Amino acid sequence: MSGSIAAAGWHLTGALLAPALRLNLRRRARSGREIAARLDERQGIDPAPRPDGRLLWMHAASVGETQSILPVLSALVPRTHVLLTTGTVTSQDLLARRLPELGLDRHVLPRFAPLDVPAWVDRFLAHWRPDAACFVESELWPNQLAACRAAGIPLVLINARMSDRSFARWRRVPGIARHLLGAFAHIQARGQQDADRLRALGATSVDCPGDLKFAAAPLPVDQVELDRLTAALAGRPVWLAASTHPGEEAQIATVHQALAPAWPGLITIVAPRHPQRGPALAAELRAARRGAGEGPPGMAGLWITDTVGEMGLWYRLAPIAFVGRSLLPPGGGQNPLEPARLGCAIAAGPHMGNFAHAVSVLEQAGGLRRVANGPDLAAFVRAMLADPDARRRMGERAAAVIQRHADLPARTAEALLALMPA
Repeated sequence: MSGSIAAAGWHLTGALLAPALRLNLRRRARSGREIAARLDERQGIDPAPRPDGRLLWMHAASVGETQSILPVLSALVPRTHVLLTTGTVTSQDLLARRLPELGLDRHVLPRFAPLDVPAWVDRFLAHWRPDAACFVESELWPNQLAACRAAGIPLVLINARMSDRSFARWRRVPGIARHLLGAFAHIQARGQQDADRLRALGATSVDCPGDLKFAAAPLPVDQVELDRLTAALAGRPVWLAASTHPGEEAQIATVHQALAPAWPGLITIVAPRHPQRGPALAAELRAARRGAGEGPPGMAGLWITDTVGEMGLWYRLAPIAFVGRSLLPPGGGQNPLEPARLGCAIAAGPHMGNFAHAVSVLEQAGGLRRVANGPDLAAFVRAMLADPDARRRMGERAAAVIQRHADLPARTAEALLALMPA
């Protein structure tokens, strides 16, 4: 199928699907996956006025991509206004909290992205009239790209990634891949393998400046609460099991039991990925629970920290961190760069496929250790508790990896501004 025929097919398919998509949006709103009062945004309808002057449209799919571009936004503002669209409720919640904290809320407009229906995309572009558009990581929506191309809006793909699965899929339709990637004036790949794969699929003007997720800002923290807990736990050994998933907490409890006899007063912080699991976990493990207003146990024990927005507190409080969703298959992992940014000694299980690039870089630098199972994790934590100097060096190596990418957001911002009118 040629690129032009493919584009025409997508245009027709999107138009035919519009009624079904409206119905699905209402269903998603009832289940909390959309915001009912903002469903019009998904159809390109928005009463908010376009800001005067230059406007850059940036699109980030969800929370991870949104967090990665916050430093880029800081480098762009106030030289341009930014229309920042995302596709999930959680990412909009993140922006509602973080933009004011960063002083960006006067120049950055957070909106839901229109679904890839031609009429909805055209309406969106006609209202906002962006001077350039930037997509993050792997967001390749055919009608959005075609509409921008038709309107003469320069397109950039930043932090572009191409997983094994995506690469295999796109290689089966080389004409479509070449057509989509050809819409971009420039592509910044997050890693060399991604760049090579994008070129193999027909992309031109591809470079590899680095991964923006390495340059994200440290997670925020309530300094007063950090000072209070630091004083409360002074002199006690502490380690953290972060973003854990079902099945992992039982293994964490076993690790704690193995270590506690040798480390009096040991505190094992368990921060479940989904805080709503906190009450059941506390009952199962007979542990104190922060969500119930309980502090860390007075003696050795587990502390379930089932709260929202406090991971920056736990990574600063615990110098040793295990990254969850990685001990049991299928896993996939959680972001190891968050503890690396704060100088933790990091362990991760064998199932970190969603963060393979970051894990590889950190592991090669000596800032992360892979563990095969619960006993292997116990051995890692034991070694780190026993040798504070080794623990400190490991954390420093992890933080150094992050520091190498410190100027990437500013360089990315300059590349985006170069596409826009002076």
